[in-house]
Amino acid sequence: MTGPIDDAAREVAARGESARRRGRDPVNLPMINNWVEAIGDTNPAYTGPGALAPPAMVQVWTMPGLHGVRGDDDPLGAMVAVLDEAGFTSVVATNSEQTYHRYLRPGETVEVTARLADVTGPKRTALGEGWFVTTRSTWYVGEEPVAEMLFRILKFRPANGPSPDLIRPSVNRDTEFFWVGTARGELRIQRCGGCGELRHPPGPMCPSCGETKPEFVVASGRGEVYSYVVHHHPPVPGRTPPFVVALVELEEGVRMLAELVDVPPPDVRVGLPVSAGFVRVDDELTMPVWRPR
Repeated sequence: MTGPIDDAAREVAARGESARRRGRDPVNLPMINNWVEAIGDTNPAYTGPGALAPPAMVQVWTMPGLHGVRGDDDPLGAMVAVLDEAGFTSVVATNSEQTYHRYLRPGETVEVTARLADVTGPKRTALGEGWFVTTRSTWYVGEEPVAEMLFRILKFRPANGPSPDLIRPSVNRDTEFFWVGTARGELRIQRCGGCGELRHPPGPMCPSCGETKPEFVVASGRGEVYSYVVHHHPPVPGRTPPFVVALVELEEGVRMLAELVDVPPPDVRVGLPVSAGFVRVDDELTMPVWRPR
């Protein structure tokens, strides 16, 4: 038995490889230098006049950039759109396997193609019912394939959990105190247990003294709009545009981002006095907002 998702997968797979997408820039030494510095790779093969490009950089050379376009024939984008429409709106990468055929050299121009390898589902997983989508990309220099990548994601509908129609914040050991506070109607600011400096967003180490003794204080919640944006596009799950995101300078001296509500966008201004409010999303999440005062 087949359904619309299976039919769409067969159609996308039948298209074969997408058109080649050419890298914006040739392989170059400045980018190699930035990469090895960020990764901490001290291999001498990647430095100096005869430098080679680290193989794991292969994706770097064909990234489309902030305003780049992947093309209408991108197989992953096509299947993501189909699954989003069917309600499988959440995604997690589950597997990536890369194969390198040779090193790349500065001056070479790289192109990439992609094809749909497999779509499997629906599957029951710990995250929820979903579909595994697998693509295979191939990088070329001229007509020579130089690298390949198998990439698999799970597009799923969360099982018995919060609505997938909301982008939820990441909660970890550094930020948990903040979200416990919002659930209690408190706006908490991290304070260094060494030098007492207040800081936001939270982190494990004080940027001023280097101490790793995070504490917190409960803020008054009062402040003024320091800067803001009115968001019109693209669509954001759980929000109806236009809406305002404001950076507020609190009385305690730190600045914090949240949605500004109860104010029409044309009436928002820098210096607008606001106070913190709290919106309960569900049993697990309460979001801070700003309201005029």
